[in-house]
Amino acid sequence: MARYIQRHSLLKRVIHGIHTVACLVLIASGLIIFVPAIGAAVGQDVVQFVRMSHRAFAVVFIAAPLVGLIVAPKGFVHILKNLFARWDSDDKKFMLLFGKYLFSPKNTHMPKQHEVKSGQRLADGLLIAASVLIAATGVVLWMGASVTPQVFRLALMLHDVAFVLVVLIMFAHIYLGAGVFQPYRGSWRLMFGNGRVSESDALYHWGHWAEKELKSGENVVEA
Repeated sequence: MARYIQRHSLLKRVIHGIHTVACLVLIASGLIIFVPAIGAAVGQDVVQFVRMSHRAFAVVFIAAPLVGLIVAPKGFVHILKNLFARWDSDDKKFMLLFGKYLFSPKNTHMPKQHEVKSGQRLADGLLIAASVLIAATGVVLWMGASVTPQVFRLALMLHDVAFVLVVLIMFAHIYLGAGVFQPYRGSWRLMFGNGRVSESDALYHWGHWAEKELKSGENVVEA
């Protein structure tokens, strides 16, 4: 009988799924709105519809994590603790080897990692900052004539910068998180499946965390 570790709760998976869909729709609609060539190709009526859907999904994008914060504040605190956890020698070594690992994973021995890998902490921190910026500037843009032209132009510029950052991070996240990169094959199930990771995969990807979980047995499931 194989052993698995329950890595993500149902609530976390649902919020992540909703937020992912909202983010992808916002990226697609944002391209139509802010790239004139695309807008001209699809026509003004489509652009107007896209503008409305962009605003609707922006509300979902902002609301989903806020609902998670309200429903499970301890989970939010846990995320922050992982995000700002002190880096140990394994964290630093992981980052030094990560470039080589991307091109030669079979020949690169990676050090054990904690619940959130050091590289993911950097990416998550940047994604959170970009998401807050894009949400805040989006609200300003939504206000339109209620703000001065100078404030509107600044918000538009920062919105575009945040948009580019979110797109780049999302592509990297999909490449790794969706399992396009071979060592992460099947990892999409962690957020879009039952949230469980096999004992062997857990030890391979998050050795320090997996050893603690297996020792406590609290989140260990046999199937």
